[in-house]
Amino acid sequence: MAERVHPSEVRTVTCVGAGVIGGGWAAYFLARGYRVLAWDPAPDAETRLRHLVDAAWPALTEIGLADGAGVDNLEVAATLAQAVDGTDFVQESAPEKLDLKQQLLADIDQAAAPHVVISSSTSGYGMTEMQVKCVHAERTVVGHPFNPPYLIPLVEVVGGASTSAEVVAWTSEFFRHAGKSVITMDREVPGFIANRLQEALWREALHMVAEGEATVEQIDQAITDGPGLRWPVQGPCLTFHLAGGQGGMAHMLDHFGPSLLSPWTRLVAAELTPELRDAMVEGCEREAAGRSIDELVAERDRGVIAVLRALGKA
Repeated sequence: MAERVHPSEVRTVTCVGAGVIGGGWAAYFLARGYRVLAWDPAPDAETRLRHLVDAAWPALTEIGLADGAGVDNLEVAATLAQAVDGTDFVQESAPEKLDLKQQLLADIDQAAAPHVVISSSTSGYGMTEMQVKCVHAERTVVGHPFNPPYLIPLVEVVGGASTSAEVVAWTSEFFRHAGKSVITMDREVPGFIANRLQEALWREALHMVAEGEATVEQIDQAITDGPGLRWPVQGPCLTFHLAGGQGGMAHMLDHFGPSLLSPWTRLVAAELTPELRDAMVEGCEREAAGRSIDELVAERDRGVIAVLRALGKA
């Protein structure tokens, strides 16, 4: 039986599903120099897929193409079996329907060589509930991208109950080698990390519109001209770390911790236990990696200015 290639030696990638996400993945892998085999049961799949790739190509060209990259490296297969024949990696991007995902992953599992990793682009389902029909469930894993996959670098990787730790590690290394920013999650959680954070903001926005507390325009401006400018540079945790001044996250939590109980959101606040406080403080210290508050402030300011200039707001 053939052995799994090293993540850096992947040459052929299969994209199952040719919609917005699947097409975005195909475009990204092509731009990174991979040969891409694609399959989608829709009769107009090839036309739609090639249109998506062509539409994404100018942006990918501007970012920079890998050696040997080209749209000519895309092949649309007539059957699933043909699409996975000789492949090194499979990225599934079918619609978010659990029964469909379960059966499709089982079909890919049956058709692909047993050593090939099968990754799913699911945005909410856990691999544990999707891999139930797979014979080789140990090689199935979630590789959750953000739309459009050809531009947004984040991929969240997490296995299911039957996924092997080696497959999770292999998948994370492959995505990093392919140029992605990877979060390897320690455990499954519905919606993963980024979607849960995005969903919390989205739900609060809907509440404010429904209650007449803010308009759609005000909500969008509140993010684009407010905290959204800092987040490309430093995420919400490091942002609040700086809100504590020279005392950092520890001072911020000790000083502003009681505001967690204020009615600023419809979400129930987490209890600020000593354990949670210490976890937040220690996490910021790890992320700061020896950089002082002053250094972090300067880094943030440079980044925000760069974003403002890029957006024509400075």
